[in-house]
Order: sequence, then C-alpha cells, then structure tokens
Amino acid sequence: MTQHVSLQIAGQTLPSLGMGSWRLGQGRYSEQQEISALHRGLDLGLRVIDTAEMYGDGKSETLIGKAIKGRREQTYLVSKIYPWNANKKQLEASLDASLHRLHTENLDLYLLHWQSGNDLQEVVTLMEAMKQKGKINAWGVSNFDLPAMQSLLQVEGGEHCAANQVFYNLAGRGIEYDLAPWCAERAIAMMAYCPLGGAGSHLLDLDDVKGLAAKYQVTPAALLLAWVIRQNKILAIPESGNSQHIEENTRALHIEISEQDCAQLTRYYPAPEAPEPLEIR
Repeated sequence: MTQHVSLQIAGQTLPSLGMGSWRLGQGRYSEQQEISALHRGLDLGLRVIDTAEMYGDGKSETLIGKAIKGRREQTYLVSKIYPWNANKKQLEASLDASLHRLHTENLDLYLLHWQSGNDLQEVVTLMEAMKQKGKINAWGVSNFDLPAMQSLLQVEGGEHCAANQVFYNLAGRGIEYDLAPWCAERAIAMMAYCPLGGAGSHLLDLDDVKGLAAKYQVTPAALLLAWVIRQNKILAIPESGNSQHIEENTRALHIEISEQDCAQLTRYYPAPEAPEPLEIR
C-alpha cells in the first residue's frame, strides 16, 4: 500500500514517522538497547530523531549523539531549547551545548520548546543568525497555539518558521479545528508528540483499536500512528527504546485505513467543532 513520504519541512522530504526520545538515556532500558533501537529505526528509514535539552537534562541528547556517530547523514536531527535560554545572552551557548552532546556541527531543525513570555522578535533574529552561522538548517516552535503562531508571524522573519510540534493523537484532536489548517496554508509542518496518547493513555487498550489492528495485521500502536499520519500532513514522533517496537511502529507507514474504519476509530473521538485549548505535556 501507499507509503506516507510526502511531508515537507523547510524543503526536505521526510517520512511521516520519526523517533522521539523523551525518556531515552535515563535508565528505562540499557544504553545499548536504546542505541540499537535508534539504529533499527534509521535502518528502516525513520530519519527524524527528535530530542531536547530538557530531556533528562541533556542525557537524551548525549545518548543520541552516540547512536548517530557515523550515521549523521542518515539522520534528520531535531532538538529544542528551553524558553528561558532563548535570548541573546544564552541561546547560542545553549545550542552549542546541544551540538556538543549530539556530536554534530549543526541541527536540521531547532525548536523553541514552548512560549514563556519570550520576545519573539529576539528569538527569530537569533534563530536566523544561527542559520547564517550554519549551526542550524531551519527553526521552528513547539506547543504554540493559533494566537501564538499569529503573533510569531507578525514579527520580522517569523515567516521562516518551518514547524510547530504539538500534542496530537486520536483522543486529542483540538489542532484540527484551526491550528493545523492555518499552519498547512503557510507550509508550516506539524509534528505530533504523544501520538499514542502519552503517559497514562488508554488508547492502546480500546477494543476498537485492538480489533482494527488485528484486521490490518499490525499492532495497536501502529494503527494509531497510521491514523495520525493518515493525510500526509503530520509527522508523528513516538518514543521507543525497544527495537521490536520500532519495527512494529514502522508498519504504520505502509497501511491505509479505510474511511469506514476511520469512522469506527473516531466514533468516540469526533473532530472538534469549536476552538479548543492546546494541550501541553
């Protein structure tokens, strides 16, 4: 069946499925298991690896730096900066620290992790300066709702925002009402974190999910991921430090859920009919 590969970020064509790393490098699995999982994902074409200086206070970046040694060219590398570091005194030093932990000279995409009273003009100017220096190829934001995105695009250079990474899954569809269409009109890519619902989610245990997963001969996780990326407009970044889970997740790229089955899957989770507050995890 059709593979979802048409998502664009700043001119780069990427598969609609990548790899997150919120808890990597923090002892859940052994370091070698997690590195092997990332290697397996790269082997299967999951180029996007997403991290942040926040994740394990840099431990996630450090682990990823080890994993991509000798494989940097295969990797589309994304990291994020704390809002309180995104200023002229600290942004470049914070970026340099991430680059050092990741053992790379530049990032493919650098995101402001969330908005916390930042001077958006200052942030954009600094991000553009980092592009000029070759330390990042593109920049974007995370956890920005529609008013925040509108404010961003009002500042000089704001139109260069390449992506907005947000919470999105079957049970959390608020972005579909206004944010996702608005970003799509402006070629700002959407990235979905917690595409399986996040910590404590019940989505993997739903009878409808399990039943349809069996029908498509995939895991419940792969089915939920296929739903998230179903329209080639969102790049999902599930996290896993387990090679088998990575392999199973990758099957989401190769299935097309029928309209009838989508309707069954969403019967308890309808599309939003009014603006909803952006959920942040």
